[in-house]
Amino acid sequence: MIDETNRALTHFEVIVVGGGMVGATLAALLGRAGVSVALLDARPAPLVAERVGRGAPALRVSALTPVSQRLLEGLGAWHWMQARRVTPYRFMRVWDSEGSGEVGFSAEQAGVPVLGHIVENDVVLAALEARLAELPGVCQRFGARVTGLQELPDGRAVMLEDGSRLVAPLVVAADGARSPLRELAGIDVSERDTGHVAVVTTVRTGRPHGGVARQVFLASGPLAFLPLTVDGDERHCSIVWSTSPQEATRLAALPPEALAGELEAAFESRLGAVEVIDPALAVPLTQRHAQRYVRSGFALVGDAAHSIHPLAGQGVNLGLMDVAVLAEELLAARRRGIPLGESRLLERYARRRRGDNAAMLALMDGFRLLFGTRHPALTLLRNLGLSGVDRLTPVKRLIMQQAIGQRGTLPASCR
Repeated sequence: MIDETNRALTHFEVIVVGGGMVGATLAALLGRAGVSVALLDARPAPLVAERVGRGAPALRVSALTPVSQRLLEGLGAWHWMQARRVTPYRFMRVWDSEGSGEVGFSAEQAGVPVLGHIVENDVVLAALEARLAELPGVCQRFGARVTGLQELPDGRAVMLEDGSRLVAPLVVAADGARSPLRELAGIDVSERDTGHVAVVTTVRTGRPHGGVARQVFLASGPLAFLPLTVDGDERHCSIVWSTSPQEATRLAALPPEALAGELEAAFESRLGAVEVIDPALAVPLTQRHAQRYVRSGFALVGDAAHSIHPLAGQGVNLGLMDVAVLAEELLAARRRGIPLGESRLLERYARRRRGDNAAMLALMDGFRLLFGTRHPALTLLRNLGLSGVDRLTPVKRLIMQQAIGQRGTLPASCR
């Protein structure tokens, strides 16, 4: 543990920088196996658990796949989340606003109880923080801002703004898409502006969502109504409207009543009247992929390694799979007495994850380009494609397996 009265060199087996959902999950996976972990978070304090998942839903949510659910169940976090608020969805409807193409997916077709859950990010993080507080080997340090990263003969040193210096064989960057630690490590990133900005808000609808996640492809970009159930009321949805920067600026500046009217019209009134209950937030969407995931004694996970268009809601799920695979490799190496920062060990993690992440980034980019065009021939192709997929059960099952995470396997050590 860090002695606040003596800011001397402090050693851990792993230092995780970034205490969000992905970083906290990695710390929990390692900590429950007895690994000494420092989890450094720039936030000033942990979430107040009593306030999380109560009252109005939080603005930022994630669509967690069944594989991510099993990971969180294995960590003992899912039960805490269920006691607050998680919203299962068993159906998905996707359609094109410029034609008749439409496709539906169901959990029954996929052979699973649910396709996934819409969960407020704060609910996931508060559950993980509660779990971390039970692990004596994990030191959570808040208000910790990294100012330097130094390579040592047997690991890495992390320098903090308050003068602290922590050392470990391995430092893991889980500090987001604009990762300062990635830059300190000298890892370049391929970056491309998607040309989209996401407008995010929460609404109350005239009709219940019925456990259905809905998405319409508009000429300007996709609009998703993600189901939220608040105190048994199924008339809430989280909105993610991906559109041009100019249109996003206009939409985010609208009064709630005017934005509600735009949402209802764009969504073809499929859930009746719309009431906006949260201020709209505009989030620029930039796709990034680190040119490498690891260096000696250093690894990237989650958005620090890859950030993806929110079209399929896969961002956090990819990050959770990153840390599940990394934890498996680290724990296997630890049992064999291999240093946790050893390059060949870390390269195995990178090989196992980079291909899957790159494939998902390419898939989402293809969807974005296909559904973002007004070319008549491509519009016809979209409609024929959606209608054709809806009639082909094997194809639908393959797509659903990708969407719910069944194409990947949760490492045995993380179940």
